Amino acid sequence: MLDTHRLRMLVELSRRGTLSAFADAMSYSKASISQQLSALEREVGVPLMVKVGRGVQLTPQGHLLVEHAIGILDQLEGASVAVARSLTEATGTVRVAVLQSAAHSLLPRTLEVLAQEHPALRAEVTECDPETGLVGVSSREFDLILAEQYPGRTRPIHADLDRVVLAYDDIMLARAPGTDDDPDSVAALWATRHLAWVLEPIGTASRSWAVQLCRSAGFEPDVRYELADLTAHVRLIRSGLAVGLLPDLVWAGERPSVAVTALPGDPRREIFSCARRISAQAPAIRAVRDALAAAAAASLGP
Repeated sequence: MLDTHRLRMLVELSRRGTLSAFADAMSYSKASISQQLSALEREVGVPLMVKVGRGVQLTPQGHLLVEHAIGILDQLEGASVAVARSLTEATGTVRVAVLQSAAHSLLPRTLEVLAQEHPALRAEVTECDPETGLVGVSSREFDLILAEQYPGRTRPIHADLDRVVLAYDDIMLARAPGTDDDPDSVAALWATRHLAWVLEPIGTASRSWAVQLCRSAGFEPDVRYELADLTAHVRLIRSGLAVGLLPDLVWAGERPSVAVTALPGDPRREIFSCARRISAQAPAIRAVRDALAAAAAASLGP
């Protein structure tokens, strides 16, 4: 009898590519992973991995077992979903990965709705960048992710995940309070070319999109402050130390505390959730998605 935990580890190794990446993502030591996968090889009776340089590579038998293991794990999850759907109340635990701005704005209202309407349901929430979180949902580290996509920048498609659009979020040019508003959005953006900017770190979708927007306007932004926390962006902008780009979700339905001006083309980012297709109809997943929709409607409007 094959151990399902070890099968899952083999699947994750195939997804992550290296033992180091797997260990970092799943909080295991490399030694522990190697021991478990070696035990799986003994159970199967054939080598599943070979060393290649400092890494490992799956053998043909390893790849074959991964294909079957994915089906086995899906069947087990499907059985759990079937049992859950037979109940009249959403129960259990839903592990949710959320982008940072949603953690500040949508999360409190979402948890309030769940507590009122589904008191037997436990939600565990982790702030996580979309790139990492999407892989985490595929790997069953999370059950649901709330992520975003910027105009013209698509995220990788995971065939095992569904996608439900939650809302569209206006992105605005943000400057110090009292800054004169320019009805010409192009002129307003151009006027920031000599100012200090605050943007999210290099490698994030928001950073790439923001830099391209500025370049399209004819200048390279002077990024002096590189911060992931959007509340820190707000404070720097409110103090007059920087300008930046902020989504409406930051304000959670409240009045902005900085001067905001429309950008050329009135860009909006898409807020969406992803769950594994096999579990998307589980009552607990649907309950969390309904609560997120209610929170988004309260913060951004329908």
